[in-house]
Amino acid sequence: MKAITLKAFGGPEVMTLGDVDKPQAGAGQVLIKVVATSVNRADIVQRRGFYPAPQGESEILGLEVAGIVSAVGDGVRSPAAGDLVIALVGGGGYAEYAVAYAGHCIPLPENMDFDAGACICETYITAFLNVFQLGALADGDAVLLHGGGGGVNTAAIQICRALRPNSTIYVTASSGKLDRVAELGAHHVIDYKHSDFSKEIERLSEGKGVPMILDHIGADYLQQNLHCLGKDGRLVVIGVMSGAVGKIDLMKMMAKRQQIIGSTLRSQPPEDKTRLISDFREKVMPLFASSKLEPLIHLTFPLADASEAHKAMEESSHFGKLVLKVQGA
Repeated sequence: MKAITLKAFGGPEVMTLGDVDKPQAGAGQVLIKVVATSVNRADIVQRRGFYPAPQGESEILGLEVAGIVSAVGDGVRSPAAGDLVIALVGGGGYAEYAVAYAGHCIPLPENMDFDAGACICETYITAFLNVFQLGALADGDAVLLHGGGGGVNTAAIQICRALRPNSTIYVTASSGKLDRVAELGAHHVIDYKHSDFSKEIERLSEGKGVPMILDHIGADYLQQNLHCLGKDGRLVVIGVMSGAVGKIDLMKMMAKRQQIIGSTLRSQPPEDKTRLISDFREKVMPLFASSKLEPLIHLTFPLADASEAHKAMEESSHFGKLVLKVQGA
């Protein structure tokens, strides 16, 4: 089968379309004919050599797929061959066929095409896990989301508006994305390139801060995040784009009873992901079926142009998801 392989670790130029062995579905797994996948920030980090696939998972890039079940492994009762699904995968999405655990598959909504379906699993499930399960955002709580027009951030804005309609959403974004973030549903958008977001949060919240922050920047934002995090607040860190080592004032953190929660989705055990996806299917997927939630697609590329999609993500000019069209349905 055709798949994107890496000649070495490095820039987008190390990616090439080549021939690899077609995977086989093991016990409890299904083989999916991939129609579309999407690019995530984690793919960039893996391509550079800093985010290896978990043991037993494909080393091919790609963490989510949309396609058609081609075969099922032992013990699988659902989904069945021929079913249209979206799936969270530990790797292998940038290929004509990928393996997923049966419990990590979700039926493709009838009102959705494969391109849109390829945008759900990694970003929306990540947002759901970290904002609602770990971050415990209650209706009426304020939340600060970093990430402007990125996939996880736009997903988080949409889910917050749908599931927590009385919450106030603060978002940091670059100058060129302020209006679009506001149109998506953020109540206050802060230009992080021209403002100190912690001072803006202090002003807007009248000194109370926010109960919950979702952050993928890491070290450079740590001090500011804790400054604008309120009493009993939760800071959920899902990325370290600016670095992994930062300093904190433990006394202030203790006095405000703040929590810092580290989180990754990919490395969780399969059974934990199955429980998470089951909860997501119950609480979030009906919003897609009713068109209350709609994935945002910035651009679509053929699989052979995956390197161009990676360049687009690294330029941070996108708003929403970058989709890779793998093959026809």
